Amino acid sequence: MSATAQESVQVPGQTRGEHPHSEPFAPRPLVQRHSVRGQVLESLRAALADGRLVPGEVYSAPALGARFGVSATPVREAMQQLAVEGAVEVVPNRGFRVSLRGPRELAELAEVRALIEVPVILRLAHTVPPGRWRALRPLADATVTAAAMGDRAGYAESDRAFHHAVLALGGNEQLVMVADDLHRRSQWPHGSGPTADRVGLLADAAEHTALIDALVAQDLAVVRTLVREHYTGAAS
Repeated sequence: MSATAQESVQVPGQTRGEHPHSEPFAPRPLVQRHSVRGQVLESLRAALADGRLVPGEVYSAPALGARFGVSATPVREAMQQLAVEGAVEVVPNRGFRVSLRGPRELAELAEVRALIEVPVILRLAHTVPPGRWRALRPLADATVTAAAMGDRAGYAESDRAFHHAVLALGGNEQLVMVADDLHRRSQWPHGSGPTADRVGLLADAAEHTALIDALVAQDLAVVRTLVREHYTGAAS
């Protein structure tokens, strides 16, 4: 989500009667009406990625709408999309509970992503010219910047953009869509602390830049090693 959209939509707070969070969210109204649902959805995704929406907590659409300065309808629609993605669960008559990805589920997601993405990247390593890989370097660098800042939400967005661009070189739009969905599902909070989280992001981002360097150099042995290690580590 763009910086402008993030500024115009505030990250949601908590419903009445729930446990207070340590970091309050001050409401900032006036969301642009032409893209309310999209802005709300992207802001909720950012809040999920960096843990501001707390796993296990229940949030109601009216309360979140009040934080956004919008009606409950676009919030409810955005939350329904997140439910489809597995990020939240519908709690009848209460709202939506934020899901928590356990180690087993994350490992399963990483395995499925590897089955889909690794063969594609290895095939592309043989066919895509170095210049096209070099053009993806800014996307890899953006993940490094976000990781260095400890910006989990920014990292989630830049990481997804990097993987999307790599796979898009294969020209299979359906594969890219499936990979995007799996990627997003693997990014919700999973209980790591801020320090460990940042270390993991930095290591993951470093693999992005190393992979681009190997692809530009057409060092296929290094590419194979990096790609397989990247998905077995699976912070991204």
